[in-house]
Amino acid sequence: MEKKTKIVATIGPSSEKKETLREMIKNGMNVARLNFSHGDYSSHKAVIENIRDLSKELGESIGIMADLQGPRIRTSVENEIEIKKGEKVIISDISKNPESQSAGWRTNFKSFYLDCPGIIQDIEIGNTILIEDGLLSVKVIEKNSEFLKAEVIDAGIIKDEKGVNIPDAKLKIPPITEKDEKDLEFSLKNEVDFVAMSFVSNAKDIEDLRNKIKKILGHEPARNASHSDAGGNNLPQIVAKIERKEAIENLDEIIEATDAVMVARGDLGIEINETKVAILQKEIIAKSINSLKPVIVATEMLSSMIQNPRPTRAEVSDVTNAVIDHTDAVMLSGESANGKYPAETVKTMAEIIANTEESPYDDICNFNIRQELSNEYVNFIKNSCSLLANSNAKAVAILSRGGFTARVISHFRPIQMILVGTNNEKTYYQSSLVWGIKASLLKNGKIDEVIEYLLKKAQNDKLLETGDKVVIIGKNDDRKHRFVNIREIQ
Repeated sequence: MEKKTKIVATIGPSSEKKETLREMIKNGMNVARLNFSHGDYSSHKAVIENIRDLSKELGESIGIMADLQGPRIRTSVENEIEIKKGEKVIISDISKNPESQSAGWRTNFKSFYLDCPGIIQDIEIGNTILIEDGLLSVKVIEKNSEFLKAEVIDAGIIKDEKGVNIPDAKLKIPPITEKDEKDLEFSLKNEVDFVAMSFVSNAKDIEDLRNKIKKILGHEPARNASHSDAGGNNLPQIVAKIERKEAIENLDEIIEATDAVMVARGDLGIEINETKVAILQKEIIAKSINSLKPVIVATEMLSSMIQNPRPTRAEVSDVTNAVIDHTDAVMLSGESANGKYPAETVKTMAEIIANTEESPYDDICNFNIRQELSNEYVNFIKNSCSLLANSNAKAVAILSRGGFTARVISHFRPIQMILVGTNNEKTYYQSSLVWGIKASLLKNGKIDEVIEYLLKKAQNDKLLETGDKVVIIGKNDDRKHRFVNIREIQ
């Protein structure tokens, strides 16, 4: 039995060669992530071409995700500055002229810049500024039109170009930077399947990105495939990265607006008390599944394997816990992008997933589809899944142009394989992120003929054998009548 939880692997210097990518796919990689915080267009393009070639060669629906960098805030200092607990420091942004400093604030205090023009106006007295993953922190105690005075809470050395988080500030920084727009154009030109958006704050951020995608592609979608199989979906799906405190406050509206969700635990663990991240992970997963949106758990899942051939016991437990939470996918970052063992890391993660899914602890699933998404068709699929659960079938087989039916079945996390046939190439690749789905790209034809081909292909792929029973869910050729039946493989 194949694993059902998908693996997203970040591609970088350690894994961009075609032979390494082939081995990673064979070991269980389902989605290749391109991190646009690193690399150049030539290397990204080569990876995209290699993944598409290998997907066809190996008969696997390997999705491609472009992860936009987003508006990162960083420190700007000419020389490193040591700050001590209780000491006062002055903070300004790089648009301010040092010669115009008012009230002589910087005369008697150490100072540093933030590299985002105008950001001082968005920061209030009482806000905490976290530097370098929260290793250093200062609290704002005074403010004027150009500068902040802050007291050092956690001491250390401020270095140039280190990341900054300001959890309580309502930042007005545009969520899509000029660099993001260029990266987005490149990604759409090369037909990626997913676009991940960093530092999402609210639903409007998602809609802004969606509008930019439509504008660049020069067309409107027929109908959002989140709600129907009728027209299919030829746009990349948006993955909202939940990594800001403000995103947690607006979680419900973000999930409703996006196509998929990522629990980006790195920055989230800085912006929110890190002791709450595991609980938030469970909440985000549950809400995403109830909204029929694929969800990914990311950050430091097997990070020790960047250097070591084996994970720590705690890392194994972390991946296991995410699988038991019923996440659609788990993600590798530095482990596969620049670690020593990219293919081995994918294999290790796949083994953890498989062992967990075989255990009884993975079988507890009490998710409810949001009331707004329930309708006659969804209830038909729900009842069909009840038949599936009470049968001795090995698989369920469906045809799904836009992917909606497949996501509804996946929502119920059946123990059987979910075989999905589609004639939509974008749906084929985007199914790579949905729990349990094994997709095949098929040609048009009569329903019985296409289903027969899907089942025969599953036999050839050694997923099914003679005597196995399969539950078939679908619509007749006139698309007016639904049916569900059980077929035995001959």
